[in-house]
This record gives sequence, structure tokens and C-alpha cells, in this order.
Amino acid sequence: MPSDQKCRVLIVEDEAMISMLIEDMVQDFGSEIVGPASKVDAAMTLALKEPLDAAILDVNVDGEAVFCVADTLLQRGVSVIFATGYGARGLPDRFHGTPVLAKPFSYADLAATLKTALADAPCDTASA
Repeated sequence: MPSDQKCRVLIVEDEAMISMLIEDMVQDFGSEIVGPASKVDAAMTLALKEPLDAAILDVNVDGEAVFCVADTLLQRGVSVIFATGYGARGLPDRFHGTPVLAKPFSYADLAATLKTALADAPCDTASA
């Protein structure tokens, strides 16, 4: 039985315009935004404290790698999606197989990746 609870998606992105575009896409998808965070320390606070179903993480946030946030989220069982212009080759080996959105990405790419990431989440993905 589907849940009527919106999926909660953390957005970590330091470029304001890109963040706003991602937020719009995620909201169109029917999910609730957590954040956005434009610094790794703010992202870590949200990753540790907020109930989350998925996260879209810019790999390089204000000159700092976001991998510690990804580790924390994955330990909590939260699905992680990396957004990067560097492709999967720029990720540490431990993230092999983690979904990657290559910047720039389309709405369709984000929607498909997010739908897959939320497939097992206990939240409503009916609008996907």
C-alpha cells in the first residue's frame, strides 16, 4: 500500500541557480526538499539529523568534497545520487555503483534517477 508521506530529498549544491533548478525538478516530482545546503558542514548537520529518503549531492561543494556526507547518508540507509561534471570516474572506489547525474542533466534524467533511488523508500512516489 503506497504511503501518503512525501519523499524527503536533501539537496547539496553550492551554485544558487543550479540549486533552484534541482529544487523545482524535485518538487515537480512530488518530493519535499530538505535544505538546500551550500556548505559541507551544513549538509552534514542535515544528513545526521533530518529524516531523509534520498539525497542529491554536488560532488564539489564550495571547493570541498562531499564524500563524508555521502558516507553518513549511506550508513543511515539513505539513497545517494551524485551530481557532477566529472562523471563517475571522479568518485572514490567505495561509491562504485552509486547513481551519478552528469551535469548538465535534464529533467528526464533526474526524474528517472530519483525514481530508481526512491523505489524502496517508504514514501509516496506515485507522482513520479
